[in-house]
Amino acid sequence: MSDTPTPAKPIPSPSDATAPFWGACAEGRLTMRRCLACGHRFTPTRATCRCGSTRLEWAATSGRGTVFTYTVVHRAPDPAFRADLPYVIAIVELDEGGRLMSNLVGCDPATVRVGLPVKAVFETVADGVGVPKFTPA
Repeated sequence: MSDTPTPAKPIPSPSDATAPFWGACAEGRLTMRRCLACGHRFTPTRATCRCGSTRLEWAATSGRGTVFTYTVVHRAPDPAFRADLPYVIAIVELDEGGRLMSNLVGCDPATVRVGLPVKAVFETVADGVGVPKFTPA
């Protein structure tokens, strides 16, 4: 066995544009951007809606949705993720609309399927930094 320490996983670095999203996650709440022109909801990193509007707000979600698509990762992209293998990366379609990519936790990867109902859970990864993940509902 090696005495080499496991490298740390990356921690989100909120920008001015995404700080409200990460702040809500640190409080255990999931928010998405909502367009005030057409009502479309979308990921926190986009600054313009698909309709072209930049009139946006942060809107609360229930944190519930379904697995839209997923993949099971069997080879760690970085040594920091080896202990988690195998793990699931999923795109979750939220009940209110919009999709978010995250990890699916708390289940056997072999039981994951498209359409699986899920709910948001939050992992504290640093002081004041929470990361949204999903677990079967």
